[in-house]
Amino acid sequence: MTNRRPTNQQLFALAGAFALALGGLPIEAQHANPQAHHQAALKGKAPSSDFVRTVRAATERFKDVAVAENEGYSLMFGCVSGPDSGAMGLHYVNLALVGDGQLDPSRPEIVIYEPLPNGQVRLVGADFLVFAADWHATHAETPKVMGQLMHLIASPNRYGLPAFYTLHVWAWKESPAGPFVNWHPTVSCGAFDDPND
Repeated sequence: MTNRRPTNQQLFALAGAFALALGGLPIEAQHANPQAHHQAALKGKAPSSDFVRTVRAATERFKDVAVAENEGYSLMFGCVSGPDSGAMGLHYVNLALVGDGQLDPSRPEIVIYEPLPNGQVRLVGADFLVFAADWHATHAETPKVMGQLMHLIASPNRYGLPAFYTLHVWAWKESPAGPFVNWHPTVSCGAFDDPND
């Protein structure tokens, strides 16, 4: 089997397709056993708390979005909202980290912001992402970050992208649905002013 690295065009397409893919798939399709995953997140208070603290420490400097931009993160598409499940917000993607095939809890591939009515943005979380082929070139198991299983977006998919794994961590805005769900029930895109409209 050939381990085909994604092209730059695929990496750019990933940013937009990532949110659409998650929005178009039910939770059951994103994870093989969603109930066990949710129960593990609830039961594992200490490990999940450690993970949230780790993400907070790693991203605190990104409360200023200019710092994130200076470190290679950029908004790849507009604000991602769900049809009835809240929103994900603004994904600032670091393409170098997306393409490296590694997972490091102190270096998330994506940082997530919520737009505010005053035109500013508020850091609400992070997102870890790895292409499945990159991961499985050296690992047999499903990837985890600090014990949390990632969600698989399979290939072939309607976007023509390689399969990838993703995991949201709502480290800066507590989610009533838990820290590792894809859609945050109280994040809103209502204040987003899309410059492309």
